[in-house]
Formats: sequence, structure tokens, C-alpha cells
Amino acid sequence: MRISALLLSLMISGTACAEPVTIASLDLDRYLGRWYEIASFPMYFQRMCVADTTAEYTKQGDDKIGVLNRCRKQDGSFAEAGGHASVVPNSGNAKLKVSFFWPFSADYWVFGLGDDYQWALVGNPNHKYLWLLSRSQTISRQDLNAALDIAKEQGFDISQLNYTLQRED
Repeated sequence: MRISALLLSLMISGTACAEPVTIASLDLDRYLGRWYEIASFPMYFQRMCVADTTAEYTKQGDDKIGVLNRCRKQDGSFAEAGGHASVVPNSGNAKLKVSFFWPFSADYWVFGLGDDYQWALVGNPNHKYLWLLSRSQTISRQDLNAALDIAKEQGFDISQLNYTLQRED
């Protein structure tokens, strides 16, 4: 009886335990370039970041992407981490594996993408990582709401999001 109640409870609770679904396909060439972090789940490796977090993606072959993450630290200097991403086969380029330290890699899935590639919602299937990225340092209320709706539909707890301070260039 307890098992049935537990299963019923999990079914009623929604999609929080379900694996999220990526967008159908990603045009890697359009995705390349600089992205500004608008919001993210608090991450251990970003603990020193206080503002101006960006990700820069560059082409390194047919299915390889160079990754450079950068953020401003409390003292005004920048911290950088470089790595690479590889496309997961048969994913429409919407699933990648990102590595900053060989042989370790992490899932990087694109869950939402704005018109003309102006914003992207990325994370991993276990709901521990989530980033809202934008081509500009700000995002419209309409685009923010669209991205947050997708995150909720995919089972992410958006109350965990930290919004990133982006100073004007």
C-alpha cells in the first residue's frame, strides 16, 4: 500500500522527475559567439563570480566547439575557464558534452531558444544545472517569461535561479 501511495504521489507531482526534452535542432553556426548569463542555478565553480558572466563559443571543427567562460571577481579581475564541447550524435546538435578537465565531461542540453537565437535556456537532464543566456546584457520581460515557462515545464525549480549582474560595457 505504501508503494502505491508513493507512486501516486510521484505521478501527481508532475514532471520534476522526468527527463527534460531538448529543442529539436540547433544550428551550431548561429549559436557561436558571445552569450551573457542572465540567470543560473548557484554553482560551486562560479562561487567567486560577482558579475559580468559570459560564455564565448567558437567553432573547432565540424562537431567541436571551443568554450570560454568568464566572470568578474570581487576584486574587479576576471576569472576564466576554457574547454570544449562535442555534439552528441543523433541529437540535432541540441545535446552536447562539455569538458573543462579531461577526462571529465558534463551534459549541456539546449531546452529553449528564442527567435533569431537571441536567448537560450541550457542545463542538464538531472535538473542540477540551468543557465539562461542572452545575446545582450539584458533580456526583455517577454523573453524572460518565455524562458522561465519552459524551465518550469521541464521540471526545473526556478526559485533556485540567481540573477546575474551585467554591467554596461
